[in-house]
Amino acid sequence: MTPYARRGVHGQTVETLARRVLSGEIPEGATLDMAALQSELDVSLTALRESLKVLAAKGMVDARQKRGTFVRPRADWNLLDADVLRWQFSESNGNGADLALLRNLGEVRGIIEPAAVRLAAARRTDEDLRELEAALTAMGEGGGASHAVEADLAFHRALLVATHNELLERMEMVIESGLAQRDQIVHSAPHSEDPVPSHRAVLDAVRDRDADAAEHAMRALLDQAMRDLDKVSGPHGSEHPPTEEKDDPAK
Repeated sequence: MTPYARRGVHGQTVETLARRVLSGEIPEGATLDMAALQSELDVSLTALRESLKVLAAKGMVDARQKRGTFVRPRADWNLLDADVLRWQFSESNGNGADLALLRNLGEVRGIIEPAAVRLAAARRTDEDLRELEAALTAMGEGGGASHAVEADLAFHRALLVATHNELLERMEMVIESGLAQRDQIVHSAPHSEDPVPSHRAVLDAVRDRDADAAEHAMRALLDQAMRDLDKVSGPHGSEHPPTEEKDDPAK
């Protein structure tokens, strides 16, 4: 599903309601007090209902006669929706929930991207290679965390496009949400590792149409991505990196 436009009163209302649901402020099963929300948010009933339609489309709320609009169980939510992922990260507030979610998304990427890069190696066009090369060049230019994030997103987006499978291309919204958050954490840390060599290995294998090498390079890249995250956050999702062990002279 294409992310909705976040601008204006409608967008602000959607964001506010979504975050309250995700934070548990409006818990699962709760029936929404439409009149109170309309007054508090200072919006018309029509605007409130239109905003709730966005959440309904993502499985988060529903409406029934005699019951009204209520929050559905989390098991019904479309957790892979790009907006829902973004809202979850925005609500985590660095409490470790975002790191757990990042690791879950890392596992999803480990299933999708190695298989996708095999298709890219078989199906890539010259235009695909130009897009990948441009992203890699941007990745090596420096320019701060934001620039690094956008270049990384562009590279992985171009890889999915190079599969020439429109369903895999749609996975970019799932992958990008987690990738952008991981990159912000990793690239904002001092002494983050140069991402160019691992991405270059993927591109070279795709250019050579070597599916086995491409898959191997992608798995190595994803493993490195998780190691980079662990260096910043700690291997078990703690907010601080693990204390570096000193060599034991007795060993």
